This record gives sequence, C-alpha cells and structure tokens, in this order.
Amino acid sequence: MTPPPMKPLRYGQQWLDEEDIASVLEALRSDWITQGPLVGRFEEAVARWCGARFGVAFASGTAALHAACFAAGVREGDEVVTTPLTFVATANAAVYLGARPVFADVEPETLNLDPGQILGRVTPRTKVILPVHFAGLPCRMEGIHEIARKKGLRVIEDACHALGGQWGSSDGRRQRVGSCSHSDMAVLSFHPVKHITTGEGGMVLFNREEFLEPLRSFRHHGIVRSSGEEGKAEPWASRMQELGYNFRITDFQCALGLSQLTKLDRFLTRRRQIAREYKEAFQTLGLWSQPQDSANDGHAWHLFVVQLPPDRSSDERRRIFEALRQEGVGVNVHYLPVHLHPYHRRRFLGKPGDHPVAEAYYERALTLPLFPSMTDAEVRRVIDAVRRVMAGRPTTAVPEAVSRTRPQEGYEWTRNP
Repeated sequence: MTPPPMKPLRYGQQWLDEEDIASVLEALRSDWITQGPLVGRFEEAVARWCGARFGVAFASGTAALHAACFAAGVREGDEVVTTPLTFVATANAAVYLGARPVFADVEPETLNLDPGQILGRVTPRTKVILPVHFAGLPCRMEGIHEIARKKGLRVIEDACHALGGQWGSSDGRRQRVGSCSHSDMAVLSFHPVKHITTGEGGMVLFNREEFLEPLRSFRHHGIVRSSGEEGKAEPWASRMQELGYNFRITDFQCALGLSQLTKLDRFLTRRRQIAREYKEAFQTLGLWSQPQDSANDGHAWHLFVVQLPPDRSSDERRRIFEALRQEGVGVNVHYLPVHLHPYHRRRFLGKPGDHPVAEAYYERALTLPLFPSMTDAEVRRVIDAVRRVMAGRPTTAVPEAVSRTRPQEGYEWTRNP
C-alpha cells in the first residue's frame, strides 16, 4: 500500500503565529497602512537590536542594497569590489547605478570575501567594498575595514544572511552584525526565508547621520522637503533633487516586522540547534558544512550548506539532488557564482576559472532545509533521507511536490507551516 503523501520541506520558510497576524490586522484597521508611524518604530527597533544609531527601511533587501550604494556615492563609471558567491542582487546594486561589479574570490574555509584578494582588485575607480556574510557567517571585517581605510573606500556589508550574527574583534569585544562598527552601512533582508520577515522588505543600518536624508529621499522618488524656489516660504514645497524610486515599505509590513523581532532570539537559538544536529549526523558521511564556523564567530545560520565528497561527480550531485527532492526534502544550491550568470558573462565578460575557489565550492554544494519552525521529527527526516540517498538506497515515501513551479536560483515559493 502506498503511504500517504508527506508535507514537503522547503529549504527555508517564514514562521508566523497568531500574534503576528493580530499585529498586522491592528495596523490595517488604523489610519495608516503605507508610510505611517510603525515604519519609524520598526527602523528604531532593528537599529537598537543590532547596535546601530539609524535604520532606514525599504521595500526589499535588493532596494536597500541599491539605496546604500547610492548613498555611498556610487555612480556611473565607478567600481564596487564584492564576492562572486552571493545572490545576484548584491552585484546588481552596483549595476543599477551604472557602476561595474568587480569580483574578488572567497576564502575556502569561510566562503566569505577574502581580504587578501581585495587589494589586487582595487583601482582608481573603486568606490565601495561590498562583503557578504555568506550563509550567516560574519566576514573578517577588521581586515576589510583596514583595506578600506588605507584606500579611502566605503564599506557596505551585505548582511542579508546574517541578522543575529556576531564576531569577535581583536580587542576581545563581541560585535553584532549590523552595528556597523567596521563599516559605513549594513543591509538586511526580511524576505520570508530570512531570520525575520515582513513579507518583502529590507533595511540599511548606519551610524553616520549624513546618510539619513539621502537614503530616505532615495526610497521616495528622490524628493526632499524644501522652502521653495529662490528661498520663497512654501509650506507645501518639496523638490526632486536626485533620481529616486518608490522603494517604500508599508506600515502593516512593519507591524509584522516588529512582532517578528520579539521572536528573533528564539529563532536564532533553534537555527543553531538544528545546525549542530546536522553537523553531528553528517560527520560519518564525508559531508562537511560550509561555511565553517569557529569559536570566535557567531554564525546566524541562514543556510546550512554541505559539500559533497571530492569523489562525487557533478552527475552524482544531480542524482542526490533529485533523489532528495523525491523524498520531499527541498534541497537547493546557493549559489551559481555571479560572474557565470549569462547577463554578467555578456556584460562583464565573466568566464569559468576567474574565481576558482567560489567555482569549486559551487560544483559540490547542496543546501539542506533549515528554518526555526522545523520539528525534531522533520530534522530527523532530513538526516535519514540524506543517509539513504548517499548510500544509494531507494526512497521510502512518496511526498507531495516540493514546488509546483521552478524556483529562482536560491529562492522558492514559501508558505506558513
């Protein structure tokens, strides 16, 4: 007799409860549903949690990256040094402004931007270094900050994977990702697969007040309040000073974000518990988790990525991927290096071999499900499925389809548990 279908496990998804839903309903019943008082409250709450002075919220993490590059002065003809191992939005933030993304390879242990590779990529056109805390493991920010200081460059952290991450500085202090202790700005994402969600949403965190108005005006068509032309006093006056966009987030999204923020510590604890169980279970299978965490780094565990053993071919990875999908385990691959995407190959002449560490990682990478609402039974189900598939044993159940549509690279449609 065929067993009943099992609920498929995606690689990540949001966790909403009745308290979250009630907070959104309350906002929807208020006088404000777009840019109202909850936007400012959410900005202040996230900035305070991370240890930054200011936050400006946006419609998505991509919009926040775009705005941060604008506020940092990136313009036509400039260059932004970043990692090839990230979602395309990181590099595209530079492209949107007419700048060129310049990739430096990653460290094999952490998969983060290698400070030793950055200097060779800096030119007189370089304006910004844009590191990514891949999968939630903080970069070596002190080294990156020192390079930026010597070269007179801005640093923008793509922290979209790393809300809740921490790292230890050389003076023994713990630094929270988003505090901007060693950067000009840090960017967060509130997509449903991230640590907290507003549906879609993002935020730029920073400590220097000079970025406040440029970021706010950029999300509102480039419009700023003014006294009117030639100094005339016009209480209604506002002027478009720069080309901006409608990147505003809504009040009801921020109501959800405020509710989710109260659960962040619990979400982080659960992510770390699951990661520990996976690491212990897979030690005997020749799988190892990357990026590797150390005692000095507080991994936020947005993703749990494993590397297949070197003796497994790319065809074998496809077999393992498809077999796990048949088991209802929503594995994914994060990420095809950006320079190998068709657009970047055409526009910027990226080619295989440009960044060998990132490319070698990609060839053997698999992302396993990791989200805080996973039950102990679901964690064991993933572990058992991986063991069966790696051993070449047949599947033991018939799951529902993991996805009815082909997901974007690195993303899947999500739903509440």
